[in-house]
Amino acid sequence: MSEDRRKEIVRHLSEDDLNRLLAESTDEKLTERLIFIKRLYKGATLEDAADDVGRSSGTGTRWARRWNEGGLGLLMPNFGGGRPPKLGEDQRERLLELLRDGQPWKKQEIQHLINEEFGVEFHPVYLSTFLDKLGLSYAIPRTKRPSRAENAEEVLDERVGDAFDEEPDDAPHNKRDGDDEKGWVVDEEIRTDGGTVLGFLDTSHPQPWDNSQRLYTVDDPHITRPLVKLDEPAVGFYALNGQSVVSFPEDQTKERICECLEGVREQNPGQRILLVLDNFSSHVCEYTRRRAHQLGIDLVFLPVGSPDLNPIEQVWKSLKWEASPLIVESAAEYRALLTELFEQLTTQLSFAASWIDEYLGGYLQKLR
Repeated sequence: MSEDRRKEIVRHLSEDDLNRLLAESTDEKLTERLIFIKRLYKGATLEDAADDVGRSSGTGTRWARRWNEGGLGLLMPNFGGGRPPKLGEDQRERLLELLRDGQPWKKQEIQHLINEEFGVEFHPVYLSTFLDKLGLSYAIPRTKRPSRAENAEEVLDERVGDAFDEEPDDAPHNKRDGDDEKGWVVDEEIRTDGGTVLGFLDTSHPQPWDNSQRLYTVDDPHITRPLVKLDEPAVGFYALNGQSVVSFPEDQTKERICECLEGVREQNPGQRILLVLDNFSSHVCEYTRRRAHQLGIDLVFLPVGSPDLNPIEQVWKSLKWEASPLIVESAAEYRALLTELFEQLTTQLSFAASWIDEYLGGYLQKLR
């Protein structure tokens, strides 16, 4: 029986980088060597890893030694015509300047730029690793709305601070110049002296046919679903330190939105509620702002064109992902499923972790 030799392997690349290189590789030799390294990452012996790709243990020993000494460059000596070329520090800084000026870029465009500017040609597979080490992000660019202020984060920070710093005797938080003077009184049965609840409100339109998960199938990848449609929107309140609520009003008129606010108040009695939301017409109108004040709810409006500053957006994204492979027989069943998922997801503060760090630093003690 051969000795169980487990090679100490240097992790020049993360497992995610290794998987991406494998997914992008069209070179048979490169693929088998990357599979070999991946097996060593997973704890396989040299013999087993080599055998998995149809190679001898001696070949596996050489591959492992080359990888440990020089990573992908030595593992593939003919990789793009020799060891992957490297740019000097000054060249890398110049490349970053060029990339920053013309971003975003496709990988092929970057490859062409490096070739034209520096006379260097990277193998397409190695280029991904090089760009990662350079600090570039590889993601779907977030659409920036023309109406978004350049200082949107500063504007929101100021609005959150103003809301927390208000005193009970100050003018109604939701009232604006030009509003009718009547009706800006908190309902008699409403108490707001038991601390502060902070949460986020937003509307979404999940549907039973939304597919956002990749699933394994043997044959044609499809799911047969009943013809179920959800006609009404889902309005959610994601509370950081109170009770989260989701409801399904028949529409998004100001009257229905106010009913949703009444539901938020009912589930969070006795505290002042700070509610962060966008500038949808039914949210910003005087009718809604006044009714919110009557309920003891102070509205903190996001800067225009800044939905990314509302953490509940990530809750909706996760909810749709979780629900996508599930099959329901009716709209009622789908609403019940969404309610259950929303209640589960909103127990997690992770969706708002960066928001808390950014905007609540000095106010956490004011939350009950």
